[in-house]
Amino acid sequence: MNYWLFKSEPSCFSFQDLQKRPQATEPWDGVRNYQARNFLRDQIKTGDKVLFYHSSIAVPAVVGVCTVVREGYPDHTALNPQADHFDPKATPEKPIWYMVDVKAEKPLPREVPLPVIREHPALQKMPLINRSRLSIQPVSEAEFKVIMELGGL
Repeated sequence: MNYWLFKSEPSCFSFQDLQKRPQATEPWDGVRNYQARNFLRDQIKTGDKVLFYHSSIAVPAVVGVCTVVREGYPDHTALNPQADHFDPKATPEKPIWYMVDVKAEKPLPREVPLPVIREHPALQKMPLINRSRLSIQPVSEAEFKVIMELGGL
């Protein structure tokens, strides 16, 4: 099993939105960064754990935990001209962009804000601190456990 951090702006799609979906499951679509795409396409597997991170807010924070329930497959929103994430270069034969399906497991009893993550000695190597713009990021098992403890799980 691998561990990941997925970022989402809560005004677009929040952890609470995910919890409201049927079976609390939803495709994680719209990723338009090649490194993040490669993670979705090649490395993220069914059963992997995901930290759900609310970004682009006053105090960004890890707010919940998800599980990957479907491995990478072509992101159909890239093919739809009416979709927010349309890419005219994508085709069914050469999809370019990928997505996975995630299932909400549980919210953290205590959100883990970015300032706490930045100050914690065991979390200094997280991409969140060093490559903060990437929307899909690997997390080590040790880092995942620290975040869970900080979040009250």
